[in-house]
Amino acid sequence: MASPMKIRAQLKGDIAEIKILMAHPMETGQRKDPKTNQFFPAHFIQHFSVELGGKVVVQSQVGASVSTNPVFGFKVKGAKAGDKVVVKWQDNKGESRTDEAAVA
Repeated sequence: MASPMKIRAQLKGDIAEIKILMAHPMETGQRKDPKTNQFFPAHFIQHFSVELGGKVVVQSQVGASVSTNPVFGFKVKGAKAGDKVVVKWQDNKGESRTDEAAVA
């Protein structure tokens, strides 16, 4: 199972600034292992979504070109302190992860 995501959600007025660090190898399938000269198999996040207070506020498709342990950030209007932020992702191997945090 993948490591937990680091989610930070801070309120500035009625806008939540949300930053997410997703621990994932994000292999493109084009990099070779120097010891075996074989390609590392592709392994990358394909889709993620973010819910704030029970409503989906972000849905994204991601490709192999995103770096290892990607960081995503965005702002959402209409947030309140204590609102729950739920982040879910699924990768090309069928693995998935869900983590949550509260808006501070």
